[in-house]
Amino acid sequence: MNATTDAAGVRSAGAHRIALVLVVAVADNGVIGQGGRLPWRLKSELAYFRKVTMGKPIVMGRKTYLSIARPLPGRTNIVVSRDPTFAAPGIVAAPSLETALMTARGDALRRGVTEIAIIGGAGIYADTLALADRLLITRVHLRPAGDTMFPPIDPEVWKETERTGHQAGPGDEANFTVIGYERTGGGADRIG
Repeated sequence: MNATTDAAGVRSAGAHRIALVLVVAVADNGVIGQGGRLPWRLKSELAYFRKVTMGKPIVMGRKTYLSIARPLPGRTNIVVSRDPTFAAPGIVAAPSLETALMTARGDALRRGVTEIAIIGGAGIYADTLALADRLLITRVHLRPAGDTMFPPIDPEVWKETERTGHQAGPGDEANFTVIGYERTGGGADRIG
Protein backbone atom coordinates (compact mmCIF):
# COMPACT_ATOMS: atom_id res chain seq x y z
CA MET A 1 0.00 0.00 0.00
CA ASN A 2 1.10 3.57 -0.54
CA ALA A 3 -0.12 7.11 0.02
CA THR A 4 -2.40 7.03 -2.99
CA THR A 5 -4.33 3.85 -2.35
CA ASP A 6 -5.39 1.75 0.61
CA ALA A 7 -6.34 -1.92 0.73
CA ALA A 8 -9.93 -1.04 -0.13
CA GLY A 9 -8.92 1.16 -3.06
CA VAL A 10 -10.57 4.21 -1.53
CA ARG A 11 -7.74 6.68 -2.06
CA SER A 12 -6.41 7.39 -5.48
CA ALA A 13 -4.54 10.20 -7.15
CA GLY A 14 -5.92 12.77 -9.52
CA ALA A 15 -9.52 13.30 -10.54
CA HIS A 16 -10.74 10.03 -9.02
CA ARG A 17 -9.81 10.75 -5.40
CA ILE A 18 -12.63 9.68 -3.13
CA ALA A 19 -12.52 11.06 0.42
CA LEU A 20 -13.70 9.19 3.50
CA VAL A 21 -15.77 11.44 5.74
CA LEU A 22 -16.94 10.34 9.18
CA VAL A 23 -20.31 11.94 9.96
CA VAL A 24 -21.22 11.65 13.63
CA ALA A 25 -23.18 13.39 16.37
CA VAL A 26 -21.26 13.36 19.67
CA ALA A 27 -22.43 14.66 23.04
CA ASP A 28 -20.16 16.93 25.06
CA ASN A 29 -19.17 13.88 27.14
CA GLY A 30 -18.27 11.75 24.08
CA VAL A 31 -21.47 9.67 24.04
CA ILE A 32 -22.85 8.69 20.63
CA GLY A 33 -25.39 6.09 21.69
CA GLN A 34 -27.36 4.39 24.43
CA GLY A 35 -28.87 0.95 23.97
CA GLY A 36 -28.52 1.09 20.18
CA ARG A 37 -30.28 4.46 19.90
CA LEU A 38 -29.35 8.13 19.81
CA PRO A 39 -29.79 9.53 23.34
CA TRP A 40 -31.32 12.81 22.12
CA ARG A 41 -33.79 14.21 19.63
CA LEU A 42 -32.42 16.82 17.22
CA LYS A 43 -34.67 17.34 14.23
CA SER A 44 -32.45 20.19 12.91
CA GLU A 45 -29.34 18.00 13.08
CA LEU A 46 -31.09 15.20 11.19
CA ALA A 47 -31.79 17.70 8.39
CA TYR A 48 -28.08 18.61 8.35
CA PHE A 49 -27.13 14.90 8.28
CA ARG A 50 -29.45 14.37 5.33
CA LYS A 51 -27.93 17.34 3.46
CA VAL A 52 -24.31 16.20 3.88
CA THR A 53 -24.97 12.54 3.01
CA MET A 54 -27.55 12.88 0.22
CA GLY A 55 -26.45 11.45 -3.11
CA LYS A 56 -23.39 9.73 -1.63
CA PRO A 57 -22.66 6.15 -0.67
CA ILE A 58 -23.04 5.67 3.07
CA VAL A 59 -21.31 2.90 5.02
CA MET A 60 -22.65 1.64 8.33
CA GLY A 61 -22.55 -1.41 10.54
CA ARG A 62 -25.45 -3.84 10.84
CA LYS A 63 -26.51 -2.60 14.30
CA THR A 64 -26.66 0.98 13.03
CA TYR A 65 -28.77 -0.13 10.08
CA LEU A 66 -31.12 -2.08 12.36
CA SER A 67 -31.51 0.95 14.64
CA ILE A 68 -32.51 3.08 11.62
CA ALA A 69 -34.81 0.23 10.52
CA ARG A 70 -34.88 1.22 6.84
CA PRO A 71 -32.57 2.25 4.01
CA LEU A 72 -31.96 5.99 3.88
CA PRO A 73 -33.38 7.31 0.59
CA GLY A 74 -31.22 9.05 -2.02
CA ARG A 75 -28.06 7.28 -0.88
CA THR A 76 -26.53 3.89 -1.55
CA ASN A 77 -26.79 2.14 1.84
CA ILE A 78 -23.85 -0.24 2.34
CA VAL A 79 -24.12 -2.33 5.49
CA VAL A 80 -21.17 -4.24 6.94
CA SER A 81 -22.16 -7.54 8.51
CA ARG A 82 -20.16 -10.66 9.30
CA ASP A 83 -23.40 -12.64 9.02
CA PRO A 84 -23.28 -14.09 5.48
CA THR A 85 -27.08 -14.46 5.46
CA PHE A 86 -27.79 -10.83 6.35
CA ALA A 87 -29.82 -9.07 3.67
CA ALA A 88 -32.50 -6.40 3.54
CA PRO A 89 -34.35 -4.66 0.73
CA GLY A 90 -32.70 -1.47 -0.46
CA ILE A 91 -29.22 -2.10 0.96
CA VAL A 92 -25.96 -3.61 -0.22
CA ALA A 93 -24.63 -6.07 2.36
CA ALA A 94 -20.86 -6.33 2.63
CA PRO A 95 -19.06 -9.11 4.52
CA SER A 96 -16.15 -6.84 5.54
CA LEU A 97 -15.25 -3.19 5.86
CA GLU A 98 -12.78 -3.56 3.00
CA THR A 99 -15.53 -4.89 0.71
CA ALA A 100 -17.87 -2.11 1.85
CA LEU A 101 -15.28 0.57 1.05
CA MET A 102 -14.53 -0.92 -2.39
CA THR A 103 -18.27 -1.03 -3.12
CA ALA A 104 -18.68 2.56 -1.87
CA ARG A 105 -15.77 3.76 -4.01
CA GLY A 106 -17.31 2.21 -7.14
CA ASP A 107 -20.66 3.76 -6.29
CA ALA A 108 -19.07 7.18 -5.72
CA LEU A 109 -17.32 7.00 -9.08
CA ARG A 110 -20.59 6.03 -10.82
CA ARG A 111 -22.43 8.87 -9.08
CA GLY A 112 -19.65 11.36 -9.81
CA VAL A 113 -19.27 12.28 -6.12
CA THR A 114 -16.02 12.75 -4.25
CA GLU A 115 -16.98 11.46 -0.80
CA ILE A 116 -18.02 8.32 1.02
CA ALA A 117 -19.90 9.01 4.25
CA ILE A 118 -19.18 6.71 7.20
CA ILE A 119 -22.21 6.91 9.51
CA GLY A 120 -21.51 4.45 12.33
CA GLY A 121 -21.61 2.73 14.62
CA ALA A 122 -18.75 2.81 17.07
CA GLY A 123 -16.87 -0.16 15.60
CA ILE A 124 -17.06 1.20 12.05
CA TYR A 125 -15.91 4.63 13.27
CA ALA A 126 -13.00 3.03 15.14
CA ASP A 127 -11.99 1.01 12.08
CA THR A 128 -12.14 3.99 9.69
CA LEU A 129 -10.83 6.86 11.80
CA ALA A 130 -7.24 6.17 10.74
CA LEU A 131 -8.32 6.16 7.06
CA ALA A 132 -10.58 9.21 7.18
CA ASP A 133 -9.81 12.44 5.34
CA ARG A 134 -12.43 14.57 7.10
CA LEU A 135 -14.63 14.52 10.16
CA LEU A 136 -18.03 16.20 10.31
CA ILE A 137 -18.80 16.26 14.02
CA THR A 138 -22.05 17.55 15.41
CA ARG A 139 -21.21 18.42 19.01
CA VAL A 140 -24.49 17.99 20.91
CA HIS A 141 -24.50 20.20 23.99
CA LEU A 142 -25.80 17.54 26.37
CA ARG A 143 -24.13 15.07 28.73
CA PRO A 144 -26.42 12.02 28.45
CA ALA A 145 -25.80 8.58 29.88
CA GLY A 146 -24.58 6.26 27.17
CA ASP A 147 -22.87 2.97 26.44
CA THR A 148 -21.27 3.94 23.12
CA MET A 149 -18.54 6.57 22.83
CA PHE A 150 -16.63 8.35 20.07
CA PRO A 151 -12.88 8.58 20.64
CA PRO A 152 -11.32 11.94 21.48
CA ILE A 153 -10.21 13.95 18.45
CA ASP A 154 -6.43 14.24 18.47
CA PRO A 155 -5.37 17.84 17.68
CA GLU A 156 -2.02 16.50 16.41
CA VAL A 157 -3.91 14.64 13.67
CA TRP A 158 -7.01 16.80 13.05
CA LYS A 159 -7.27 20.51 12.30
CA GLU A 160 -10.57 22.30 12.83
CA THR A 161 -11.62 23.97 9.58
CA GLU A 162 -15.18 25.09 10.26
CA ARG A 163 -17.52 25.68 13.19
CA THR A 164 -21.18 26.67 13.11
CA GLY A 165 -23.32 26.98 16.23
CA HIS A 166 -27.03 26.15 16.14
CA GLN A 167 -29.62 27.11 18.72
CA ALA A 168 -32.20 24.45 19.56
CA GLY A 169 -35.15 24.75 17.23
CA PRO A 170 -38.54 23.03 17.14
CA GLY A 171 -37.99 19.31 17.73
CA ASP A 172 -34.50 19.81 19.22
CA GLU A 173 -33.59 18.86 22.79
CA ALA A 174 -30.35 20.87 22.82
CA ASN A 175 -28.14 23.40 21.11
CA PHE A 176 -25.45 21.90 18.89
CA THR A 177 -22.34 22.92 17.00
CA VAL A 178 -21.23 21.47 13.67
CA ILE A 179 -17.44 21.21 13.49
CA GLY A 180 -15.47 20.19 10.43
CA TYR A 181 -11.97 18.75 10.70
CA GLU A 182 -9.36 17.99 8.07
CA ARG A 183 -6.55 15.53 8.58
CA THR A 184 -3.16 17.17 8.98
CA GLY A 185 -0.13 15.68 7.23
CA GLY A 186 0.04 13.11 4.45
CA GLY A 187 -1.67 9.81 3.98
CA ALA A 188 1.46 7.65 3.97
CA ASP A 189 1.83 7.82 7.74
CA ARG A 190 -1.62 6.36 8.38
CA ILE A 191 -1.92 3.93 5.48
CA GLY A 192 1.64 2.66 5.30
